Amino acid sequence: MNVNSQNVSSNRKPKTFNNLERFVEGWYWVIPSKNLREGEVKPITILGRELVIYRGEDRRVIIFDAYCPHMGAHLAEGKVEGNELRCFFHHWKFDAEGICVDIPCLDEPLSTKLKVWPTAEKYETIWIWTGEIPQLPLPYIPELEQKECDVTFASRLVTNCHPNVVMINVIDAQHFNSVHKLPLKIDFEKYELNQNAIIFNNITPISGDSFFIKLISRFYKNAITYSICYWYGSTGMVTFGPDFLHLHFMISLRLIEEGKAEIMTLLMIKKRRGILGRLYNHFVLWLAKILGKKFIKGDTKLFQTIQFDLKTPIKADRSIIQFINHLERQKPLMWKSWQLARSQDVESMQNRDRWRDERTND
Repeated sequence: MNVNSQNVSSNRKPKTFNNLERFVEGWYWVIPSKNLREGEVKPITILGRELVIYRGEDRRVIIFDAYCPHMGAHLAEGKVEGNELRCFFHHWKFDAEGICVDIPCLDEPLSTKLKVWPTAEKYETIWIWTGEIPQLPLPYIPELEQKECDVTFASRLVTNCHPNVVMINVIDAQHFNSVHKLPLKIDFEKYELNQNAIIFNNITPISGDSFFIKLISRFYKNAITYSICYWYGSTGMVTFGPDFLHLHFMISLRLIEEGKAEIMTLLMIKKRRGILGRLYNHFVLWLAKILGKKFIKGDTKLFQTIQFDLKTPIKADRSIIQFINHLERQKPLMWKSWQLARSQDVESMQNRDRWRDERTND
C-alpha cells in the first residue's frame, strides 16, 4: 500500500467493520472446556443467538438451538442421558445429531430435528462455527500449527466498543510509542494466509539510546519479532519475542449487546518435556500474565470511552486500513439470526467494493 500524501480521505465506509448488526462467519469461542462437565447442560447466548450446550458421556460437546420444537421449552432445563438430551417439559429426547429419538406418549417419534452447530475444542476452549459446514480450521499460530502448547487463561473482560476496534489496537503502530512509550519503530508488512486469515509482521532491530534498549542490547543483539495473525476478524494470534523465546497470545473476541465486545485472552508457549521444561513454561507464562496486565492497562481504559471513527487516516494507519479491507471481503452474517447480510445497496460478495483511499494501492 503506497500512500501518496500524508492525509487520506476514504470514499466508502465499511459495511461490516464496526457494525453492531454484522459479524464475519467463522469460529468463535464459547466457554472454557473446564466449565462444562460430562453430563452437564447449560444455556448460552453467542452473537445474539440463544443456544444450549451439553457434554455427553463420550465427552463430546454438542450445541443446539435453545428451544424445543414441540412447545418451545428451553432445552437447558432438561437433562443429559448418555449422549442425548431430554427436554424437561414433555420429555422429548434428541440425539447428538439433533434427531428426535423418543416421545414417551408415542410408539414412534416424529420426524423432527433440532439445528446442530459445528463445535470443536482446542486451547482448553470450546468453539462454535457460525455457518453450516466449517470452511476453514480453528484459529492457529502458523509457527505452532503442528506443535503442542501449554496454555493458560490470562483475562476475560467486556469493553464498551466493538470487537473490531479492539482488534486493530495490536496493529496500531502509533499507539505503541504514544500510550506504551516503547522506544521501537513498528512498520508492519502484511500477508494474506487465506480468505479469512491475514498476518502482519514486524521485525525490529534493537537500536536506540534509551535505558530499555541499552539493557536488552547487552544480552541480545538480534531483532525482536512481533507478528499478528487475524482469523475471521475476531481472533488475533500474537507472537512476540527474541528468537530464543517466542511468547504467543491469543486475543479472541465476540460481539455482544449494544455493540460491545467480550474478550478472552490466552497465553501460549511451545510445550517442553520433563519437569524442568514444565517448570520453565509455568514460570514464563506466569511472568507474561503479569507483564501483559500492566501493558494493556492503558488500552483497557481507552476501550471504555472511545467512539471510533477513522475520519482522518494517515500513512501510519496503513495496517489498520489493510485489516479493514480484508475484513470487508469476508462473509458477513447478521447479529442474532446468523443469516447472510444483504442490502439493496450492496453488490454480490464477489464484486463488493473495498473500503480504500482513492490514492492508495494495497
